[in-house]
Amino acid sequence: MEFLQRLARFLDRPLFPWKKLIIGFSLANYFVEGFLGYRQYQVLKKTKVPKVLEHEVSQEVFDKSQAYGRAKAKFEFFSGIYGQIQNILFYQFDVLPKLWSFAGNLLVRFAPARFSGEISQSIVFVLSFVVISQILSLPTSLYHTFVLEEKFGFNKSSTKLWITDKIKSLFLTFVLTPPILAGFLAIVQKTGNQFFYYLWVFVAGLQVVMITIYPIFILPLFNKLSPLEEGELKSSVEDLAKKLKFPLSELHVIDGSKRSAHSNAYFFGMPWKKHIVIYDTLIEKSETQEVVAVLAHELGHWKLGHTTSLFGISQAHFFAIFSLFSVFINNNSLYADFGFHTVHPIIVGFLLFSDVLGPTDTLIKLGMNVLSRKFEFQADEFANKLGYNAELARSLIKLQIQNLSTMDADWLFATYHFSHPILTERLKALNWQSTGKVELKEKVKEGDKKTDVATATGRDEL
Repeated sequence: MEFLQRLARFLDRPLFPWKKLIIGFSLANYFVEGFLGYRQYQVLKKTKVPKVLEHEVSQEVFDKSQAYGRAKAKFEFFSGIYGQIQNILFYQFDVLPKLWSFAGNLLVRFAPARFSGEISQSIVFVLSFVVISQILSLPTSLYHTFVLEEKFGFNKSSTKLWITDKIKSLFLTFVLTPPILAGFLAIVQKTGNQFFYYLWVFVAGLQVVMITIYPIFILPLFNKLSPLEEGELKSSVEDLAKKLKFPLSELHVIDGSKRSAHSNAYFFGMPWKKHIVIYDTLIEKSETQEVVAVLAHELGHWKLGHTTSLFGISQAHFFAIFSLFSVFINNNSLYADFGFHTVHPIIVGFLLFSDVLGPTDTLIKLGMNVLSRKFEFQADEFANKLGYNAELARSLIKLQIQNLSTMDADWLFATYHFSHPILTERLKALNWQSTGKVELKEKVKEGDKKTDVATATGRDEL
């Protein structure tokens, strides 16, 4: 505690160029990612299927995957420039203090007197910031969905559904932000220099609450969950859960196909009551035992304690963040350099502090990706030991084909960006022996045309 106070005094230096430092961090991060993106782009220009996949993946699929990867890389390059310009203009023209004053003026003009004060003004400030950010993100969001995804035949979302999703997301933000932010600020205001302990407990409790209410109140706003029909798949999954002593409560199918053809499966819930969710696209494109193999991998994360470990790491991370925030919360030079000379809003201090932590976030992201890839190999091996070697390998290949995911990667780019190992690495670890081309299972309704293409989702699947 004494160390944090000494550090706070040391960092509160009059006329210290915090704005230049933060903008410098942001630009440095952009150029590093640009350099990594350039390295990856060279890999995406290759025309030969990786040797490990040459018997499983056709040249046509590989070419489509490479073309999609290059298109995404170009999009990320230009959207990154767009984001950097926004950040610099926000800081250079002191948008934050102007927005803070705007929030105060709105309360004075339209809100009852009892809603005056820092908490109310902070809520209006944050919601205004969210609306502005949403408006500014519309061009890139529209392009990504209706140009990039549409060009490769991936987009399944209509304009109406896209707009409805945006409105629902904004509605949820307006409903959830006020009570959460009010609790956050009230704790900081009322608990003095020890606020980070109480804030840590508050956030941990909030995570538990969100895990509980998400499938009940939030997920149904965007997707429909239906009970998995009786049959071989349901029996196989229930047998697997029973064998692993997984506390399965319900099996759901989610209608992910109404937005994209992305395939996946996951579980959620409290430690004593879990729900498994399978994407309808995964069921449609895979054989029964391949779906079970995917779930064996996912349940491997649970059985090996990966979910508990990641939760523990996230709690330690939150505690470290809140502890460091106590160093900056009263930093006069930080507030002053961004135009806050007479008032020091807690929420503004937290936003600026988050930007100061930019370089450490980069290191944490790198470390978490390294750990995540290790966990993925372990979960693959878990499924392998259960006897799903061939089924898991085929499922991984099918997901790669279906999603047109990157089939090869620059090692430095992958180390920094990928939370999952690339397919070739996973197949080698599974000692996969080629059995010829892997074909997607197709369920074609009468009168419909067959389609083999699905949305690419980067490295987050399976």
